[in-house]
Amino acid sequence: MADVLLRNIRKTYPGGVEAIKGIDFAIGDGQFCVLVGPSGCGKSTLLRMVAGLETVSGGDIEIGGRVVNAIEPAERDIAMVFQNYALYPHMSVYNNMAYGLRNRGMPKPEIDARVREAAQILDIAALLERKPRQLSGGQRQRVAMGRAIVRQPKVFLFDEPLSNLDAKLRIAMRVEIRKLQRRLRTTAIYVTHDQLEAMTLADILVVMNGGRVEQIGNPLDVYRRPATTFVASFIGAPPMNLMPAQTGGLATALAALGFAIPGDAIVGVRPEDFTLSAAAALPKGHLVLDLTVEAIEHVGAETLVYAARALPGEGAAVSARPGELPPGEVIVRLPGEAAPALGQRIRVVAGRDRLHLFSADGRRRLAE
Repeated sequence: MADVLLRNIRKTYPGGVEAIKGIDFAIGDGQFCVLVGPSGCGKSTLLRMVAGLETVSGGDIEIGGRVVNAIEPAERDIAMVFQNYALYPHMSVYNNMAYGLRNRGMPKPEIDARVREAAQILDIAALLERKPRQLSGGQRQRVAMGRAIVRQPKVFLFDEPLSNLDAKLRIAMRVEIRKLQRRLRTTAIYVTHDQLEAMTLADILVVMNGGRVEQIGNPLDVYRRPATTFVASFIGAPPMNLMPAQTGGLATALAALGFAIPGDAIVGVRPEDFTLSAAAALPKGHLVLDLTVEAIEHVGAETLVYAARALPGEGAAVSARPGELPPGEVIVRLPGEAAPALGQRIRVVAGRDRLHLFSADGRRRLAE
């Protein structure tokens, strides 16, 4: 096992395209770190630099106290699980798992012991004589993981390993990967664009955007206190409602709640932090919105309500920032049995402690 330290990591491609723009963070020994962000944000590039498959343009990567920038991938004591499994089609499961150990000159009895132990852990012992074409997607993924396990590396690297699986199998494999990592207690770095996958797997969550780190922290802390509007909208499904304070009298309402903020701030509320209110009088200590129901999604235990907020004289002039909802649109998550009708006027409230405030550019969380 080993810790991993990234210091001011940069990656610039020929032509001056900067894919990674100065990233710093540390992963403790035995921790599970997830890099999450939209396609093209640089997360796979960063992982490949840790693996040694991409050169580092600037900064240092340290694994187990050793700077590995100039060290070949095979000498970094890491194992990588790829999105496409990368299995040898002509080899049996056993030989796929044993191949790397044979190349290192390991004695046959030790190879056999490691392969069979890993196969037992992954519940593929009955598949050792099969070829990859005879396996399901989930079984192939287990073989790819077994090939990594037998190496007993200091660090596991996962590059979107579940993206080729169907939804039900993804959930099952996600649970298996987390259980496996805890059992082996090996440091792991995992790349995904799926925020639910990221939230459920990570000890440390690293949210990336445009080659930079937007926020690092415990998954629940990131969810509860997003540092930027990008994080607020990317982590969470449906996304956080983000509303410019200068529209629809929000600034006045926030001032009444005791917030001393600039008028061009952005107000955020999670869909589940709204509740329906039938009270004629406005409740104290709450943000109150009057809405018109435009669409409803019943998803079993809960109902998602898409509603319009009146923006008298202002709505047409306000455009949405990247990742935000259209002006005036609000999503409310309600219990499954609470289903207003289309076109119905509803009043929703959110407690003061459920409000998130950001600077006008969305890059900074404001004091509350």
